[in-house]
Amino acid sequence: MPTADKKKSSWRDKFRFAVFNDTTYEEVWRIRLSKSAAFLALSVAIFCIIGITTSLIAFTNLREFIPGYPDVTLRRTIIMNALMLDSLEHELEIRDKYFLDLNNVISGRQPIDRVAMRDSTRDYSNIVFQRSVEDSILRARVEHEEQYNVTQSAGGPERGTSLANIHFFPPVKGIVSGNFDPRTRHFATDIVTLSKAVVSSTLDGTVIMTGWTMETGFVIMIQHSNNIVSVYKHNARLLKEMGDRVWAGEAIAIVGDSGELYTSGPHLHFELWHNGEPLDPTQYIFF
Repeated sequence: MPTADKKKSSWRDKFRFAVFNDTTYEEVWRIRLSKSAAFLALSVAIFCIIGITTSLIAFTNLREFIPGYPDVTLRRTIIMNALMLDSLEHELEIRDKYFLDLNNVISGRQPIDRVAMRDSTRDYSNIVFQRSVEDSILRARVEHEEQYNVTQSAGGPERGTSLANIHFFPPVKGIVSGNFDPRTRHFATDIVTLSKAVVSSTLDGTVIMTGWTMETGFVIMIQHSNNIVSVYKHNARLLKEMGDRVWAGEAIAIVGDSGELYTSGPHLHFELWHNGEPLDPTQYIFF
């Protein structure tokens, strides 16, 4: 017990720390502390030093002097590269979608965006269709009138139709700079014309695809009757959207030189397809 009391009393004992002038022996500074107070003061000082050092590293540019830590320029470069990579991935997705839509159109299928999704929230199994008396009378009168109509063939308007009997409206007027050449897989005719000239639809139809690619810029594709598809590329601006109904000679785009490949000035890249096969536009259109 006396030993334990002695240890406790030593922690409470006061100690004096003094600073004297070596010449005059005058006391300049002194402090009286016990062991417990000195330990507490030392602990507070250590925690303050740790806190100040952490704050300086976290909120100032001193952290850049730490070996292996990236500087401002390197971090800015990393962020810009990440943004450019994200943009590149987006452009690749647009390009892949464009080729998929083009393949579907050439194959006679509908583009992905044009496929009608069935509404699963409704039940159509209980719907019963009934023919009214007025509908039956109207059907009989129309069938009687059409029986002696010789303006249409019995096989329908599209059956047996020859492309030679179709009048194609020239999309633009200009000089042909690139001819149709299947050997080089250039399934189009390039027409050089004035910048910002109006691009017109060659036939009546419906816009089935609009978009932009890195290679061909702004592109618009139109589905016509008789399974004819026309494609217009390198436009400066598109005037129609997917699903719009257009007429022959109606403005659909503005001539430009958009796209990073296959263009060296304002011109129109015009393609014509029939039943999935490419056609030479100069055989049917005078530019």
